[in-house]
Amino acid sequence: MILVVNKVDRPDARIDEVVDEVYELFIDLGAEGDQIEFPIVFTNAKAGWASMEQGEEGSDLAPLMDLMTDYIPAPEFDPEHPMQAYVTNLDASPYLGRLALCRVRHGKIRSGARVAWCRANGEIEAATISELFVTEALDRVPADEVGPGEIIAIAGIPEITIGETLADAEDPRPLPVIEVDEPSLSIVVGQNTSPMAGREGDKVTARQIQSRLEQELLGNVAIRVLPTERPDAWEVQGRGELQLVVLLEIMRREGFELTAGQPKVLTREIDGVMNEPMERLVIDVPEEFIGSVTQLLAARKGRMENMTAQSDTRNRLDYVIPARGLVGFRTEFLTETRGTGILHHVFEGWAPWAGDITTRSTGSLVADRKGSTASFGLFGLQERGSLFVGPGEEVYEGMIVGEHARANDLDVNAVKEKQLTNMRASSSDVLVRLTPPRPLTLESAIEFLRSDECVEITPESIRLRKVDLDKNDRVKAARKIKNLSR
Repeated sequence: MILVVNKVDRPDARIDEVVDEVYELFIDLGAEGDQIEFPIVFTNAKAGWASMEQGEEGSDLAPLMDLMTDYIPAPEFDPEHPMQAYVTNLDASPYLGRLALCRVRHGKIRSGARVAWCRANGEIEAATISELFVTEALDRVPADEVGPGEIIAIAGIPEITIGETLADAEDPRPLPVIEVDEPSLSIVVGQNTSPMAGREGDKVTARQIQSRLEQELLGNVAIRVLPTERPDAWEVQGRGELQLVVLLEIMRREGFELTAGQPKVLTREIDGVMNEPMERLVIDVPEEFIGSVTQLLAARKGRMENMTAQSDTRNRLDYVIPARGLVGFRTEFLTETRGTGILHHVFEGWAPWAGDITTRSTGSLVADRKGSTASFGLFGLQERGSLFVGPGEEVYEGMIVGEHARANDLDVNAVKEKQLTNMRASSSDVLVRLTPPRPLTLESAIEFLRSDECVEITPESIRLRKVDLDKNDRVKAARKIKNLSR
């Protein structure tokens, strides 16, 4: 191991504390004496320098690179062992389909050779390596033959996945299978059906969206795409809110227009009891914000398991929390801690349903007509809640223009203009002062949604809207849900 301490140039850097924490981690893991004697490098990656001495600024990253080549041993292999290559990641090519990124453990692998494909379910099938690539600098180049220690990309096996083994066709010896965490959240993604559809993107049809989602499945093993009752919408399942948002943001930048609904947690029945995914949440926060963070997590059914002091001013909190409780938590957490808190979470397991979680107690301000927003109309809405739009922006019926301060939704006229008359009033020349609208990011928009709302995503805009744009349709849908719940 080589310990690299980054960002040593920052005024709040805790170099000595971080090094001591790493030593303590190795002691807790039962490391041997020679394992703890690792070299330490101090770096500023942004500026591109590394140094072996604390407090001494380097000129480039050569000390780190030299240490890696000198300290890390060459790959070990048995020359008599049959070929083994471990699939550790996936990629995709528009021409070759799915690519398996492998590390060759033993033997040699050749382009065009027949190999044994050791699948995760225990089956062994014959396969052919149609293309073989290695990486030189930043480019992926073809190769005829590679040996032990090489990181390669192979094509020709469309259904290969992470954790499987490519072995010698005559003597297949599979390696232990890597298990990938199951998806925990799902979101419905569909064609953009708003009145503004097709104005900003060049990929707007359901066929194009479906093709892009199928392409994502080639290189992303944690994503699943399932059909829905609608032919123009699909259920996309992923490991968490962030992974789903990243996929939507990538599609948006590629020129897609689409609609995304509220994230929903995936459940499974175990021994007749409905279970939900749980996450292990680790928070590093200044001491003065412990109370507010604890209060936030208690409302989201979080259970504290440990709290330790990391220094005189910072503490570390360990929580187990339902995966649905983390939807929208990151934004609130950063707001409450004024950007000083750090959080990380990993999949913990499945546990019985923890009960209802209320993450949003406010309603929506919904535009009741089409038009361009006016300062006069928005000024009258400011006292009702916070706005998402400014003056001069085009809205349509059913579009959410702000967050209502109360729990119910409110239909508003955001395009109302001041009536002009020939009568002069004392307040006629008073300047209308508007509070700047709250900016919407894709992540904050997804977090805001309720079950009857969705977000319209285009390359240039993010708009919140109701699923049913017509007010009468929304009233009928609400009555139907109310009758079914009785």
